[in-house]
Amino acid sequence: MMLYHLSHIDLDGYGCQYLTYRYFRDGKFYNANYGAEIRARLDEIVLDIKESDFPDERPLILITDLNLSMRDAEWLDEQINFIDAELLLLDHHISGEVSASKFDWYMLDISKSATAITYSWLRESFKFDVEGDYLTLVQAINAIDIWLSRDRLFEVGKVGLGMISGAKEINRILFPNEDRELKLFLIEWMRLYTEIEDGHIRLDSDLHGIKKEFFKDDKDDTKDNLVAIFVSKLLSKSRDRLTIKYKGYKGLLGYSLGNSSILGNRFLVDNPDYDFYMDISYRGSFSMRSNNRVDVAKIAEHIGNGGGHKNASGGKIRDYRDSFIYSEIREFIQDYLNRV
Repeated sequence: MMLYHLSHIDLDGYGCQYLTYRYFRDGKFYNANYGAEIRARLDEIVLDIKESDFPDERPLILITDLNLSMRDAEWLDEQINFIDAELLLLDHHISGEVSASKFDWYMLDISKSATAITYSWLRESFKFDVEGDYLTLVQAINAIDIWLSRDRLFEVGKVGLGMISGAKEINRILFPNEDRELKLFLIEWMRLYTEIEDGHIRLDSDLHGIKKEFFKDDKDDTKDNLVAIFVSKLLSKSRDRLTIKYKGYKGLLGYSLGNSSILGNRFLVDNPDYDFYMDISYRGSFSMRSNNRVDVAKIAEHIGNGGGHKNASGGKIRDYRDSFIYSEIREFIQDYLNRV
């Protein structure tokens, strides 16, 4: 069975995916915050299924730790018939009660966290974790998510909650898979600390070093430097899908990455066939870098009423339209550059 798993972007949401990934190794994973992003990710999943082939069995769309509006639930119920997919939603938010009462695929249990619900489903459906290796992790996430402050694992759950909310080193819109890998890596470490005395204190103390282990390659450095090297390599590896063009010049478009002086200049040194680097924020403001191949101050002035220096500039694009899907952001910027 091919799994398409959409989940929330907090500890509980990634906790669900930590578990399903251990059974559905070849599954496809997606994440969304509440609101409009849910529909954007569902559109993405439906399109991915339409473009795939399943000769043996129907794919399964699993949604966890997210409640659907009635409108989105009705839309999705129609879509699964068109794409011949199974659908299961495991939720614990009382706001999903109306939708849950209408659809048999909408499983609501407000007494426990989504991670605990997902764990029970995996055990009952697939004989998952018969040795109980993940039980203390599930209990820790459950304790913090539904606020069982007297639970012995509540404090380690609290550290885990901040651990995931603070893991912003990789932009999840630009690099969703790598961002998720970081968070599942951290949750695996959290699991180990649920099994030792004063695990919450030790996890809190060790977290900086744990993050460095994820980003470290063959040489140790400060975390900031390791992250910059890691993200720069991702940009080079992904450059084909990030490429934009302006009046014959070739550039790379980042999204809300920040740190343009380091990331932009490193990318341009590693990719000398590129003329400029551009990083745009969700508000439409942008920064640009070049390595003596084009005057980005003039470009910024022309496209965004900005300016700066020949190799470093910035501005803002009027009427910028943001998106949860990077390809749509890139398409908007490329169309804009073609027009101005």
